[in-house]
Amino acid sequence: MLLCRRTLTKSNWVSSARSLGLRHYGVPPAVAASDPRLDKTVQVTASKGVNIIHDPLLSKGTAFSLAERERLSIRGLVPPRCQEMDKQLLRVKRNLDDCRTPLAKFVFLSALQDRNETLFYRLLINHLEELAGIIYTPTVGLACLRSHSIYRRSRGMYFSTQDRGAMSAMVYNWPHDEVDVIVVTDGSRVLGLGDLGANGMQIPIGKLSLYVAAGGIRPRAVLPVVLDVGTNNESLLNDPLYLGMGHPRIEGEDYYSFVDEWVTAVKSRWPNALIQFEDFKYPHAYNLLNKYRNKVTCFNDDIQSTSSITLAGILAGLKARGRKQEDLNQERIICVGAGSAGVGVCEGIIDCMVAQGRVRSRDEAYSRIWMMDQHGLLGNPALSAEESDQTVARKGERTQLDERQQCYVKADLPDRLTLEEVVERVKPTAILGLTGIRGVFSEKAIRTMAKYEEKPIVFPLSNPDTHAECTAEEAFSWTDGRAIFASGSPFADVTLPNGRIGRTNQCNNSYSFPGLGLGITVSRANEVTPTMFLETARVIADMASPAQLKEGTLFPGVANLRDVALAVGTRVCEVAYEEGVATAKLKEGEMLSEVVKNSMFQPEYVPLVHHSYY
Repeated sequence: MLLCRRTLTKSNWVSSARSLGLRHYGVPPAVAASDPRLDKTVQVTASKGVNIIHDPLLSKGTAFSLAERERLSIRGLVPPRCQEMDKQLLRVKRNLDDCRTPLAKFVFLSALQDRNETLFYRLLINHLEELAGIIYTPTVGLACLRSHSIYRRSRGMYFSTQDRGAMSAMVYNWPHDEVDVIVVTDGSRVLGLGDLGANGMQIPIGKLSLYVAAGGIRPRAVLPVVLDVGTNNESLLNDPLYLGMGHPRIEGEDYYSFVDEWVTAVKSRWPNALIQFEDFKYPHAYNLLNKYRNKVTCFNDDIQSTSSITLAGILAGLKARGRKQEDLNQERIICVGAGSAGVGVCEGIIDCMVAQGRVRSRDEAYSRIWMMDQHGLLGNPALSAEESDQTVARKGERTQLDERQQCYVKADLPDRLTLEEVVERVKPTAILGLTGIRGVFSEKAIRTMAKYEEKPIVFPLSNPDTHAECTAEEAFSWTDGRAIFASGSPFADVTLPNGRIGRTNQCNNSYSFPGLGLGITVSRANEVTPTMFLETARVIADMASPAQLKEGTLFPGVANLRDVALAVGTRVCEVAYEEGVATAKLKEGEMLSEVVKNSMFQPEYVPLVHHSYY
């Protein structure tokens, strides 16, 4: 990985003070005399009394020193014995372990985040591998389904159809002037669960928790958002506890003008913020990305970040076979799923083939991917008529393909071939699932694939795990233990009949977007470029050791997400400066990797002082 000997003008801009979003001062003499344990710097706040205790960004729970209790007017408002963070972690982890179900753990962690974010993020970082699946996939899917039932306390902002014309004023209701990352959804395509309306808020909350824990973005500088344009989910519309707007989704120009008002409003207050579009249905996802990608700093997680981590998995899979990343153009890839995620993933693979220079044209790269939707292969209808004895009419009518899908149509194969038929004809080396439908990968298809490829790449990528195209156990069973396996949600490793262990991998965006956000934020990039996603994939693909690759492990463990984010963030920073989209000023001196590392939030308690002491 390249390292630039460059640094931001304010290389310490993410000191502990900045991390809390508070002003950074030297210790006033009066305070130093009363509390000699203080460091040379403190955090200054205008809050006092119960407002300190009830502010999750300021609260230390039982860890306030006696001097802090005195000067902040909270003496007697918390238990008398001061317990530092290690004791608090022991208490909350013990209580968390007593929760019997993943959803109960989710609710417990949400409550902890609501009262003490510093402690929440320290717990999360210390147990990232265990807890990432609770705050995000797969448990967040169940939390979305039950969001209106488990609602306790508001987090983030809701912009609804009743707020038309008021959004520019509403953004000032958010209490923080500095926002670095906004994750926004309209709840129209949540994981593999479909239209969940305002319940989709749990997705931006979970994503941003990983932005902070893995990517080191400051907790005060993240904003989860729901654009509530209604829902077509009848069960929610008929549920008296549902908290979103009780009407069908708005569409067409009405929808796009609504989103445009919101983008204008947030960019007017936070012009430097990165906007991540999340869980928007097809084709809105592509339309919004194409509309704003060159106007504001934004990307679509489902299209671009999913593409990046999937590409990383495929490149690592090539290395696991003993081949080079540059051999990507020799792969024969079936993608089951032609929505925004499926097309986005494949476009990233095409971009990589072109960048590697091993194909003569983009059209040649397209020839290496066979795409399928719910009706079957995107093929030639004329050939289907000629081979009607083999390709019986599929049920349902396919809507007209758009220009992005048209690139994948195979003129030399009949339209609507089944997966089994495509596998037999194509003899693929890799198969990707982005359908959100359980069991789409059939036993016959995978067994046939394994006849022609010694180590087939099998990636059922749909979330949550209940919607995966196949399970890890099925993939290994159907390939006699030879599959290179990765899924969107975590699966346990599989013990094979011969005693070997079939290694599973989580090919999830949690490896890619935190580092992307970190690099974009540190560089203050005014555009998110395709090269950033390509380089993210390359960096991640190179992180597994040769020994790990040999046993089928493609990525570092989830426990190493902060290390992955640091490596990705550093490279994304470099790309931002190389391509001229970075706006943060630089000076000679430090390694860029150190600047990025020093910018990452560390959940530590910082001494608090009331502004009246100055």
